[in-house]
Amino acid sequence: MTKKEHVHIVWLKRDLRLYDNEAIFNALKTGKRVLLLYSFEPMLINDPHYSERHWNFIKESIVDLNNALKTYNSKVLVVQSDIIATINQLLTHYHISDIFSHQETGILVTYNRDKNFKRFCKNNLIQWHQNINNGVIRGLRDREGWNEKVDAFYAITPLPFQPKQQQLIAIEAINSLEQNFKVPELTTPEFTPFQKGGRTTGKRYLESFLSERYPNYMFHISKPELARTSCSRMSPYLAWGNLSVREVYHEAYQLKQTSKHKKALEAFMSRLRWQTHFIQKFEMEHTMEEVSVNKGFHKLKKSVSKAYQIAWKTGNTGYPLVDACMRCLNETGYLNFRMRALVVSFFTHNLWQPWQEATTHLSQMFLDFEPGIHFPQLQMQAGETGINMLRIYNPVKNSIEHDPEATFIKKWLPELKNLDTPFAHQPYLMTDMEQQFYNFKLGLDYPKPIVDLELSRKKAGDTLWKLRKDKTVLEESKRILKKHTLKNRIKNP
Repeated sequence: MTKKEHVHIVWLKRDLRLYDNEAIFNALKTGKRVLLLYSFEPMLINDPHYSERHWNFIKESIVDLNNALKTYNSKVLVVQSDIIATINQLLTHYHISDIFSHQETGILVTYNRDKNFKRFCKNNLIQWHQNINNGVIRGLRDREGWNEKVDAFYAITPLPFQPKQQQLIAIEAINSLEQNFKVPELTTPEFTPFQKGGRTTGKRYLESFLSERYPNYMFHISKPELARTSCSRMSPYLAWGNLSVREVYHEAYQLKQTSKHKKALEAFMSRLRWQTHFIQKFEMEHTMEEVSVNKGFHKLKKSVSKAYQIAWKTGNTGYPLVDACMRCLNETGYLNFRMRALVVSFFTHNLWQPWQEATTHLSQMFLDFEPGIHFPQLQMQAGETGINMLRIYNPVKNSIEHDPEATFIKKWLPELKNLDTPFAHQPYLMTDMEQQFYNFKLGLDYPKPIVDLELSRKKAGDTLWKLRKDKTVLEESKRILKKHTLKNRIKNP
């Protein structure tokens, strides 16, 4: 009987990169031969939070990884299978004593999968090494000392990718292994409106941002059209791990030393830390995937209207900025942060829909879907944390302020492109005579508003402000502050 070769496995998840990848670095450091593995898991492919745009981004990322690995005569073993079944099959070919991966702060099904995988590893005498991901620390009870730990993590020089000669399993061996698995096709549509996956493309976005686009970052960050070029557009590359937050932070920091636009870079770097902060929240309290983190808001009951929800999802609410944002998001997978907050505010406050009803549509549409940001942000914008300022965005005020010429609105709502700017912001103000003049019929060419903006805003505000005084809400607010913020905030909830 032939003795099985002893190899280490690196299980790639949301860390689709070679450089500054601690799991890969630690596996290579052992000196053992290493197999890089990615599994398209049926439980995630079938999960309603994900969509084809995510899987295509991942496939593009893997193709880019494989191009980089050609230098080492290797590639990623890509399979479509549950991870336990995958490792079981690999155990028939190799002696596997160690598996390396990062700790994934994902949706509940991934957490349960990881618990099952941990038991599987223990039963098969496999050591599963998990490293922290982008500064998010598992097992914390509160934020005592968190800033110092994250500072220390960010201060580490990004890790190199330096495999020894023939340390990575060769392409020929991986091609042979593929005969034992269902192997997904990695080709993706060549022309799409989405950002392409992969480290190579992510680096190009970062380089163009730091060399040309960043000076207007602070001035355009809230503008739905201008933000598309003045923001970094790094979010999908960070969400899927084509680049690490640490290496992006380091590059921005280096530029800041000589830049004339230091405040723009400081604002960008603070948002990188902000990302770590929010994912840490989700890591410490994963129940916020399904219910409000503040238990006092569990008594808030809202009637579900599928008609309202369809109008919102398809961009047919009668409020141009909301509709332009939703159509843009559906088509391109991207919206700047303020507009994301605005469409959630409109859904939860003006349409008075439960935030849970928005979760899967938005997660499917956001190319940069990151669970640790997605769920805490939904709750914050819905006003159900009890610790954040209640913000009910006015879509008309925001469109006039942030899209004054209605450029963004007319781009995504072509039915309004021939209207003068004031009517593009508020087409429902047109008289019958004005509609005839523009050859435009409200309710036919573009919907009438499905809710009254001021009445719905008042109802939401009155209800939520009253509930914020509830005993349970107040007690929960103190608990949340104690768990998720620094001590000096607890005094002023």
